[in-house]
Amino acid sequence: MQDDVTFKDLGLVVIDEEQRFGVMQKEKFKLLRKLVDVLTLSATPIPRTLYLALTGARDMSTIETPPQDRLPVETIVTQFDERAIREAIQRELNRGGQVFFLHNRVLTIETMAQRLKTLIPHARIVVGHGQMHSDDLEEVMTKFVNGEADVLLSTTIIESGLDIPNANTIIIDRADRFGLSDLYQLRGRVGRYKHQAYAYLLLPRHAGLLADARKRISAIKQYSTLGSGFKIAMRDPRDSRSRQSARIGAKRPHYGGGLRTLLPVAQTERQRPQRRKSEATRGGAGKI
Repeated sequence: MQDDVTFKDLGLVVIDEEQRFGVMQKEKFKLLRKLVDVLTLSATPIPRTLYLALTGARDMSTIETPPQDRLPVETIVTQFDERAIREAIQRELNRGGQVFFLHNRVLTIETMAQRLKTLIPHARIVVGHGQMHSDDLEEVMTKFVNGEADVLLSTTIIESGLDIPNANTIIIDRADRFGLSDLYQLRGRVGRYKHQAYAYLLLPRHAGLLADARKRISAIKQYSTLGSGFKIAMRDPRDSRSRQSARIGAKRPHYGGGLRTLLPVAQTERQRPQRRKSEATRGGAGKI
């Protein structure tokens, strides 16, 4: 992607996690498509990609066959309850597994770490987030990957790129603050082996959820089968752009009302002057 990188004979470009790139990067992808073949990969496609595929402007294939012995992740929606958290972590530790605990607030993540240590005193808990020094973060991740820690308390830095078969329980604090595709990506961090995996979506106590948040939670629980990311993207294209994770140096594109309104909006803009003329004519005729 850098301007100072050149290729001698580039023939194929493979773009993984396409939804994480911004407008500036996608403009470079457009230039590449004029010269070479491009294959983009995404578990939850963005509205623009869906639109191009569904209109036939871009070829699309879906992979619906899961790896052998892979089981769907069991999704549990519950209020924040220390007893439920302790039981979920203890069950995973009893079978020799590891746990992701996602708390997406750097200011209070150490406080949450103390609460977890009080709940599970014997658990080895490490903390990782994007504001740590790179060497410290690498040390934390290395410990967890090597099995030297039982619980990784982190922010959304774990959303993609991690493949730890021994981690088969994820607990997401304040799940109502995440977009539908964010929840799908986070749930995908577990269940990467033949063991049954669990995803706990924790909601605040004594607080009414907004209608959109209720729909997201309901959808992520409904679409729990393997390979359901495409269905999630089709259900609500607008929400698939609500990425909570930061994009460094990238601007987010704006898609109006999403996939279902891209074409109608364009037609409305063209037809608006004609409508005004016809309305004025009808109004004048009525006065006469």
